[in-house]
Amino acid sequence: MQRILVVDDDRLVADTLALIFVKSGFEARTAYSADQALVSARSFNPNLLLCDVTMPGRDGLALVCDVTRELPSCRIIVLTGFYSNLKNVREQSNKLARPVGILTKPCQPADLLREATTMLAAAS
Repeated sequence: MQRILVVDDDRLVADTLALIFVKSGFEARTAYSADQALVSARSFNPNLLLCDVTMPGRDGLALVCDVTRELPSCRIIVLTGFYSNLKNVREQSNKLARPVGILTKPCQPADLLREATTMLAAAS
């Protein structure tokens, strides 16, 4: 079973996204900060990290860098609700060793699942 780690400082968003994955046959866990997510990722070893970009403290892009370095097989999708962030997010993701999916919030569950499935299939 594919493991998904969902990270968002908005607990309702994180829990809802995790539920979407669970209902679709994935194993999903949530974290509500970048620091909490990194600790969880080390033990959970997710196949996919889905994280918000804008969070208090360390942001999602810092988390992406850590996860890319520590868990090289983990695929990553970032979410942003701020369209003004898109250019910066794209520039930062282009600097990484492997592709990062980028979605804007809110997104339809079908779009999220399609992007996640595509990212996971690329890992196979």
